[in-house]
Amino acid sequence: MDLQTIWFILVAVLFTGYFFLEGFDFGVGILMPIIGRDDTDRRVIINTIGPVWDGNEVWLITAGGAMFAAFPNWYATLFSGFYLALFFILVALILRIAGLEFRSKLAFPAWRRAADICIFLGSLLPALLWGVALANLVRGVPIDAKMEFTGNLLTLLNPYSILGGIVSTLVFTLHGALFLTLRTEGEVNNRARRLAQLLWWPAAILLLSFAVWGQSQAKIFAGMGIVPGTLPILAALAYIASLVFMRLKADGWAFAASGATIILGSVVAFEGLFPNVMISSLDPKWSLTIYNASSSLYSLKAMLIVALFFVPIVLLYQGWTYWVFRQRISRASIESHGN
Repeated sequence: MDLQTIWFILVAVLFTGYFFLEGFDFGVGILMPIIGRDDTDRRVIINTIGPVWDGNEVWLITAGGAMFAAFPNWYATLFSGFYLALFFILVALILRIAGLEFRSKLAFPAWRRAADICIFLGSLLPALLWGVALANLVRGVPIDAKMEFTGNLLTLLNPYSILGGIVSTLVFTLHGALFLTLRTEGEVNNRARRLAQLLWWPAAILLLSFAVWGQSQAKIFAGMGIVPGTLPILAALAYIASLVFMRLKADGWAFAASGATIILGSVVAFEGLFPNVMISSLDPKWSLTIYNASSSLYSLKAMLIVALFFVPIVLLYQGWTYWVFRQRISRASIESHGN
């Protein structure tokens, strides 16, 4: 295994971890105005992600930094070609941060309603746009011989990628609902449980449609048949298992199965891309690969040494954070601390 392959795996792991962790953050934010009937309910919902949401976003920053350092040509083409989409994601994340950080600073109802809107939109837009972006990566985008993206925003908003965005939004919302069943008590927990079971079926139908349509749209699956390998089968089994565990009220296992679906789905996409990192729809010879998009071997080796030292520390710290804040949250716990 060469250094380019190792770094491709590391970047894939970072983005996969981000989708798994931020996925339930986005889902919780989307569900807040739906499940939260009053201000106390909404505070219960926000407090489930309060100690961890900012740590989850570190995965995106690290993934972007790793991409920039290890594959500068990939970074340059992706961020220039997907500039507007990524800009909207950034603005949405800023709105979400502002809503989460400043919502409780003032007790005025209008202030908190504005913060709730920021949290909702700041969760919905990234959940949608990340799906659009990933669908375009596996479908292929217009890249010329100079590694330059020649399309525009409308190029990215094709029917297949829009379906991918809807699928990612539904899956993240389901993931968030299952996280709430794991972290809350009382009526909020009951609403999240009912909504999770309702969301499962439309998400399943659209997931299946996206997978089948992908056989003709996604360049990574060209010539691979209806089921390209075992990973998609495992992802489907994990998704089915999430419903079974929901029915059994095994909250932890249901959340784990939902997370496994997201992880396996992301791995399918990255495995299908390899050794490409961006596929050219104009000419396969112009696709970016882990070799023509990478930094020098010396840079990759030096960065790998640093990564092997610091990544385990970050993982241990984040795992410890989740363990410390593992208790369920209820209306009583919020009311006991006042507004």
